[in-house]
Amino acid sequence: MPYHHLALAVRDMKAVHDFYTGAMGFELVRAEVAVTPTGGRARHYFYDTGGGEMMAFWELDDPEIPREFPTGISAAAGLPDWVNHIAFRARDLEELRKIRDRWVGLGLEVVEMDHHWCHSIYTKDPSGNLVEFCVTTGPVEDRDRALRALAGEPLDPDPRPRISVHRPDAG
Repeated sequence: MPYHHLALAVRDMKAVHDFYTGAMGFELVRAEVAVTPTGGRARHYFYDTGGGEMMAFWELDDPEIPREFPTGISAAAGLPDWVNHIAFRARDLEELRKIRDRWVGLGLEVVEMDHHWCHSIYTKDPSGNLVEFCVTTGPVEDRDRALRALAGEPLDPDPRPRISVHRPDAG
């Protein structure tokens, strides 16, 4: 079942808007303005991700909510950046390459990984969240192995992904 939207709180909505429209190619389609339970204001911005689902961001102005709060979901949980991330589907490897080149052209560092069943590119949004575009390149289903892993059976690690890093020109 598809999800409707994923919502995250941000501190710099302008930077987030520029990233999600420019780097990610999403379209701002709605903003709701609400009074919070403690009398503050909240703006909720919704971006169409292109597949019927949306990404949403909270811009908060409430005296009960601290002005400074962690916005990176992994950092807030005390985890490395790669643990919690938001992955979007690319149609094919050509679309993935175009997105990678757009990101690098916008001055973003991009990590590219061939996971041997899918191919991904990663960068960070202005809030410190790792975002990914991924295309499936091989069989996904391996239910037996997944159930054995869930049961705690010791399994051999999967092959290490092939990794390359793309940095914008320094010059």
